Amino acid sequence: MDKFQIETSQNVGIHQKVASIVDRMVAFLIDTIVLVTYMITIFWLLSTFNIDLEDTWVFYMIASLPAFLYYLLLETFTDGKTIGKFVAKIRVVKLDGSRPSFSNYFIRWILRIIDVSLTSCGGAVLMILLSNKGQRLGDIAAGTTVISEKHIVSIEDTLHSDIPPDYKPSYPQVTIFNDREMEEIKLMYKEALRHGDHHIIVRLGSRVEEVLGIKSDEKPMVFVQKVISDYNFYTQNM
Repeated sequence: MDKFQIETSQNVGIHQKVASIVDRMVAFLIDTIVLVTYMITIFWLLSTFNIDLEDTWVFYMIASLPAFLYYLLLETFTDGKTIGKFVAKIRVVKLDGSRPSFSNYFIRWILRIIDVSLTSCGGAVLMILLSNKGQRLGDIAAGTTVISEKHIVSIEDTLHSDIPPDYKPSYPQVTIFNDREMEEIKLMYKEALRHGDHHIIVRLGSRVEEVLGIKSDEKPMVFVQKVISDYNFYTQNM
């Protein structure tokens, strides 16, 4: 899938990968199992307790609301994730990478009726495959997409690399980042090195300087590498 520009919570520009159709189907199947299990439990409770017919329908309508609102509620209150998305390591974001508002989540949820329910997922799958941003109809209308939070890394790409015993850090401000953000910075830096894209490294260095509130005299390549090493130093010695 394509990649597109997003920003972390510290406003550091990175590239995020659009979730694959396989990951989205896995998430959908897990969510379906969760919902079916929930509804089976509701029917079991109805058959177990002696409830009048009229009260049964009232109980059923109230108890089925969480299942009906499942996607809307979970994505709204768990940062774009359902149980299935959490397991598949994917989440809903706006196209600029920011967190969707309730209206965004509501639009993509209500349009599930068309591209998921009425077409038995066929419409959603077709739209995702045709879209270069991994969007189904609901995503297009809401201005959202689903990204993957997976990272394929080798041992040399891991965040916590060995630091020499005599290493002296230069930027104590790096501790404002969290592991996920620093991993994204390192991944983008290594990809830029691999492709010889100096422009990306320059932009990354500028954004990191802005977040840290400093102005480095070092070359962008040296600066970014030092920031990564400093973060490793401080986190390994905490």
